[in-house]
Formats: sequence, structure tokens, C-alpha cells
Amino acid sequence: MYNKSQVKRRFISMRLRNITGAQEIIQKCGWVIHDPTAAKGYWDQVFGNENPVHIEVGMGKGRFLIEMAKRYPEINYIGIEMYDSVLVRAVQKAESMEESPGNFRFIRMDARELPSVFGKGDVEKIYLNFSDPWPKDRHAKRRLTSRQFLNRYQKILLPSQSVEFKTDNKELFEFSLQEIKDCHWILDASTCDLHQDNVMNKDNVMTEYEEKFSSKGNPIFKLITHYA
Repeated sequence: MYNKSQVKRRFISMRLRNITGAQEIIQKCGWVIHDPTAAKGYWDQVFGNENPVHIEVGMGKGRFLIEMAKRYPEINYIGIEMYDSVLVRAVQKAESMEESPGNFRFIRMDARELPSVFGKGDVEKIYLNFSDPWPKDRHAKRRLTSRQFLNRYQKILLPSQSVEFKTDNKELFEFSLQEIKDCHWILDASTCDLHQDNVMNKDNVMTEYEEKFSSKGNPIFKLITHYA
């Protein structure tokens, strides 16, 4: 399921896990929620308002999340990242801004624990951007669009609320479409070439990976779905 660029990306991700001092930097950051389970059902208190909450699962270095927060101040954004040495890049990006929007937070956690952190309806939308394809069949349940994860999302979303997924991996995209169908989720929209789709590409915010791969002419796949 991997192509060469994805193998390289995974290798870089593994190297990032060993950045010296990452834990200390994250611990001192005010943008990071260190006890997210305590906020379950009380995200309005965390942000000081009742605006809807959107989360990005596997946010990487935070470019997408922070740009979304800038564009849409009426929405609260939470970035979920599993690895300290990846999250620290987002922390550094946030702290380097002269004027940071106040409507975003970061959480260092395993996405399998999402229902422990968010209650039913706490989250209005979930973004999945260029997730690890986990190419081996025995690892299928780790893919963020697997039926196991769709079940977790269903526990924190209301039926009308959506998941948006982007990838450059055709096999992962096809797997995701099949999982959606098998789990009886509703496919609202999809495209096999996002940047050539005038409707779905409108107001699109690119991640670092998306900009890199699309600049080489690689198509970007996207789908939007919700459960009935």
C-alpha cells in the first residue's frame, strides 16, 4: 500500500519521535490540555464559549489546524497527536506566532481513547488528513477510517455531524470507501482529484504533505461522510 514518498514520510515520522526535550516543551505549553478526560462534556469551559468544536486526529505539525483557527474564529479547534516529537513542532509553530488565535488547543493522546475525552455531541466535525495507511492487513484496525475508528467517532458525533478525510494513498482511500459502506455510513461527497474539483476544493486548507505531493502532480483524494 505504500509508495516511495509514503515510506520516506513514515521514516521521517519515526525519527521525529526522539527529539530531545520535547516532553518538557509540551508540558510548559499553555496550548496543550494535559488532563483532557477532565474536560469531557465541559469543552465550553475550556474555551470560555459555547462555539462548536472541530478536531483534527493526527494533526502533525499543526499547519492545517492553526490556519483553520485563524480563518474561522467562531469555531474551536483541537488537534490530536500521539507523538511528543511531532506535537512539539505544532507547539513551536503556535508559540512563534506574533498573534495567536485563542480558539485552538492541542492534546497528546492515542486516538483510540477519543470516547474517554469527548462525550456524545461534544465534537461537531472530525478532520483526518494524510493518516498513516498501515499497509499490512493485520494492522487494518489502526487505520483512522477503519470500522473500529468509525465506531469511536460515532460515540462522539451526532448523526448530522461529519468526518472529512484527505489522503494521497489510493488504496487507503478505496479501503475507506468500503468501510463507510459496510458500516452503513452515508457518503456525502468524494473526489479522486481534489485540486481539480472546483466544489470540494473551495476554501481548502492544505497541510504540509498536501502541498508537497500536489506540487509534484500527485492527485489528492477526499471524502466527507456521516452516520445515519
